[in-house]
Amino acid sequence: MRRPGSSLLFAAAAAATLVVYATLSVLTYRALLYLWAQQPDPATTTAVVVALTLAAGYASYRLGTARIRFALDPAELPRAELPELYRRVDALADRVGVETPRLMVASLQGPNALALGGARDGDVVLDGSLFRLLTATELEAIIAHELVHLKGRDSLVKTLGYSVVRTVTGMVWVVLLPILLLVGGVARTVSLLRGDDPAEFRRTVRTADAVVTSLVVVCLFTLTAAVQAYSRRREYAADDRAARLTGPLALASALEKIDRATTPGGLLSTLVVHGDEEGLVTDLLASHPPMDDRIERLRQAAARRRN
Repeated sequence: MRRPGSSLLFAAAAAATLVVYATLSVLTYRALLYLWAQQPDPATTTAVVVALTLAAGYASYRLGTARIRFALDPAELPRAELPELYRRVDALADRVGVETPRLMVASLQGPNALALGGARDGDVVLDGSLFRLLTATELEAIIAHELVHLKGRDSLVKTLGYSVVRTVTGMVWVVLLPILLLVGGVARTVSLLRGDDPAEFRRTVRTADAVVTSLVVVCLFTLTAAVQAYSRRREYAADDRAARLTGPLALASALEKIDRATTPGGLLSTLVVHGDEEGLVTDLLASHPPMDDRIERLRQAAARRRN
């Protein structure tokens, strides 16, 4: 049992702790209110935040593209050695509405292709195995798919989307910070008044932190799922446009061969053309639709053409 003097000391410490945490919480809250009050107007503030977010996203896109190029160290395919392939790509690029990209070859850890850049400065990187695996018509269909990605600057749009996700989740965490501080202060005060073991306080704070973190994670998950849903729609759109350019059966056959030969994972696991792992969370966060779905859509499109 505590002595009276000891009880008063614990009560004073508890009161002081509550004051400190409450003060931090109030100061954080007032700082947020001050920042809000200082804004010229909501439209201007929104415009500045959006501009900074997009600028950060564009910088991330440029750095990320450069990092991928450096990691892959692709070699350019000489036009003089592959005149027929370049003739086909020139025709496709003209129909899609992009400058003829550089055709590069690199080791992508499996039969795969990816588009880097945009409509005027694009590269199409091909794994060397595609030249052995696919016929000329099938390879043309895969390149057409990548040209559509260049036209839509899909990698840039996706990177900007991730930048928005980071900004929004960061703002949510800042808004919830005063609540976390207040909960921590109350927990610490109660712990001192009860004479609890310090470990109990740490567990309470960890619980409060977990609640706030969970809210931020829910926000992050929801926004990321939205970005990935856009990515899957763009894959379908690229399939559809490539099918109109080269025929749906050529692309379906190419994807079928790639699917049989591909092992998921590796450096470019987020860039590969498959998305067959099972599970609801995987479905929501997959950047690509399941390969079987893509192939079936293309075969249905071919059937509609015949009818």
